[in-house]
Amino acid sequence: MFFEFGIKDIIDIVLVALMLFYAYRLMKESRSLNVFMGILLFVVLWLIVSQVLEMKLLGSIMDKVLSVGVIGVVILFQEDIRKFLYNVGAHQSMRGLRRLFSIGEKKGDKEQLKRVIMPIVMACMAMSKKRVGALIVIQRATPLDDIVATGEIIDARVNQQLIENIFFKNSPLHDGAMIISHQRLRAAGCILPVSHDLNIPKELGLRHRAALGITHESDCVAIVVSEETGGISVAIRSSFQLRLSAEKLESILTQELA
Repeated sequence: MFFEFGIKDIIDIVLVALMLFYAYRLMKESRSLNVFMGILLFVVLWLIVSQVLEMKLLGSIMDKVLSVGVIGVVILFQEDIRKFLYNVGAHQSMRGLRRLFSIGEKKGDKEQLKRVIMPIVMACMAMSKKRVGALIVIQRATPLDDIVATGEIIDARVNQQLIENIFFKNSPLHDGAMIISHQRLRAAGCILPVSHDLNIPKELGLRHRAALGITHESDCVAIVVSEETGGISVAIRSSFQLRLSAEKLESILTQELA
């Protein structure tokens, strides 16, 4: 039996282990770990009954339940599956493939990109000095139309004064998020999904959790200006870069949006 165990079997075991690991991580992030453990237990029982004990009647019943159960799991966790596939497509290793097939929004030249980045940086620095809270989301490959629909459509050129006016404390749109898409200020006052990650530092507020939440679901870049400290942070790929200077913020945006 030992000599029948070949390289294909090793690859098979590794691939199954990877599938289980990513499924476990997906369920853990969506707080559905108990459901995952229940499904895993049922699959193990099905394998024992049908393959080891070879109980034909019980195995046949469990086969039918498993077939229907797969459809039920897809329906039940469709949002989590969509987020997982978004994250796979937004991974760094997929950037070259997206560029090869021209997937995602088209980027202008460096000068055009700079004309979009600099007003954002200058507005963030001005709001930081005045302790004005702000949340700016810059769309990349993943569409944010569902998020845009929760706010007020603006569709204007990216402008420092406009950004500051929207996040002014007496503005009716200052509590929501601003969405910048295709190098245009598309909407403001938008509602973002909030991250429930327990590893987020307690001193970070709701804006930071919302910024991290949207990066769980898309490949966007989210900029936060803290109302309490004036600190500037950027959330990218479900992680934060905190206490940024103007130079560092400009560098990150240029690198991520180029």
